[in-house]
Amino acid sequence: MNETRKALNLIGLAQRAGKAVSGGFSVEKAVKEGRAVLLIIAEDASDNTKKRFHNMGTFYQVPVIEFSCKDGLGSCIGRAERSSLALTDAGLAEAVLKALDAYNTRR
Repeated sequence: MNETRKALNLIGLAQRAGKAVSGGFSVEKAVKEGRAVLLIIAEDASDNTKKRFHNMGTFYQVPVIEFSCKDGLGSCIGRAERSSLALTDAGLAEAVLKALDAYNTRR
């Protein structure tokens, strides 16, 4: 299984476990409440959305990654297109980062 597919599967697992939050308002709320451990932004999100969540992640000291596309993020959690997701479980967030790190080192 390639690493991007593994990362998407882990995000889907987080959603099923109730450890993922999606959609701009919900993600922002999770970050501000201190529940978000990792922010994921779709690579094809608007520049304004990317800037907003990168700034939010920096301010609240939450790691931010750009990964997949809006359709890919949405389909892995069983929803419509999503520009942003937040993972609220540290173990799942670490597993996603590890899978993506393996992908990036092989490129």
